[in-house]
Amino acid sequence: MVIKILGTGCAKCHTLEVNAKKAVAETGIAAAIEKVTGLSAIMAFGVMVTPALVIDDVVKSAGRVLSPSEIMRYIKEQGALPRLRSATEAPCSHNDKE
Repeated sequence: MVIKILGTGCAKCHTLEVNAKKAVAETGIAAAIEKVTGLSAIMAFGVMVTPALVIDDVVKSAGRVLSPSEIMRYIKEQGALPRLRSATEAPCSHNDKE
């Protein structure tokens, strides 16, 4: 999943980026978060007001700062799956006794 934060770098754009990172961490998905700051690139999405949130090239919101929970809802709607844990992460909770 690719999440894009569209904006020229204002405080609201930064807050949206922070909230997107929180939402990704809370959902446990594998996602890349990219900042798009160029006006022509922003306008290519049809966005005329920032900040905007784009998930997998679909504009989900423009002109407001979404909360982490709102972003999580969009992530879930998009059908994102949690990332798999590696062998070095938290162990299984089951008991291996036979």
